[in-house]
Amino acid sequence: MRRRFGQSLRIGLAAHGVALVRTGRMFGGEPLALAERHGELSAPDGIVNALGAVFAAPLTDELAPAGWPVTVVLADDLVRLWQVPPPPGASRLGDLEAAAALRFQHLFGGALADWRLSADWDAARPFLAAAVPASLLAQLETAARSHRFHLVEVVPQFVAAMNAWRRERRPGAWFGLVQGGVLSLAAYEGRSLAAVRTAVIPEGADRDWLEAHVAREALRVGVGRPERLQLCGSAPAGWASSAGRLKFACTLFENDEEQGWTELARLARTGSTA
Repeated sequence: MRRRFGQSLRIGLAAHGVALVRTGRMFGGEPLALAERHGELSAPDGIVNALGAVFAAPLTDELAPAGWPVTVVLADDLVRLWQVPPPPGASRLGDLEAAAALRFQHLFGGALADWRLSADWDAARPFLAAAVPASLLAQLETAARSHRFHLVEVVPQFVAAMNAWRRERRPGAWFGLVQGGVLSLAAYEGRSLAAVRTAVIPEGADRDWLEAHVAREALRVGVGRPERLQLCGSAPAGWASSAGRLKFACTLFENDEEQGWTELARLARTGSTA
């Protein structure tokens, strides 16, 4: 299949499987889920083999990935995300990198030697940092060479979602992502990121649970409760704002469950504008 202008491929990668989605910004380019592969990917060549399987799937028989731009979206349990307060008087990138490394060691109990670090570096206010296992990136680079596609971005799902909806975030709002039964929240104090918090959503969690959870997280982080919660992903429809709810408003940016998208396909699509 010849690639049309503006089309690209997106790969969703989780510990239990991988999905391939085609996106396009022109010619009515609705996202199309092409293939999925389920199974444990922790073996030394597990990711390489899984990607080979999805590129060989029936729906991709006419889609040779060679030459295509590819974005890989990583499930958040494959990466490490944390908030870093910049050290006083920081003036160089090296100062911020050292602060991120120290914070990583404090939170996760190990050094960054086997991880690849990236961050939204900021010397004036707390910033979000992410680390991806170097072994995982090595497998993706091997797959890119083998299938001759262009690996243009590897991004954690939460970061992809935050970037996609950045312009929609309102003053006084927290941002959240619901994926795979997990709620990830970016708590803000004014314009500054205060913390990133993750929690498993209990079965049948309703709006009362959400309000109690947000109140607890605000206390733990040491910030005020948000005026609004803005959520993307597969959040329950009952969490949206309704009459009589005065603690905080809740906006749902999307509802992919009604469109029949699987969890892995939603992962791959996260952050796409098409």
